[in-house]
Amino acid sequence: MEKSTDVQKLHRRIRKIVGQVQALDRMVEEGAPCEDVLSLVHAAKAALAHCGAAILRRHIRHCVLAGVEHGDAGRTLDDLAKAVDRFTNMY
Repeated sequence: MEKSTDVQKLHRRIRKIVGQVQALDRMVEEGAPCEDVLSLVHAAKAALAHCGAAILRRHIRHCVLAGVEHGDAGRTLDDLAKAVDRFTNMY
């Protein structure tokens, strides 16, 4: 991935997810109500899904386009299929 504002936004998203996971750990340690813990689990999972979708979109816009433009459409499409499979199998 090249450095850009998209990558910076992605880093910010990931740092927020890390904070959510750290908060989950604290909540479990402190015996927070299960409903509250589950709410934060859901929020962290949704944040990861959005992060994965952003990465997949970026892959399509940059990597797939570059691969097709450089005449390697077959391999590029195979790589795209693998990326989509990995993303859809995450949930």
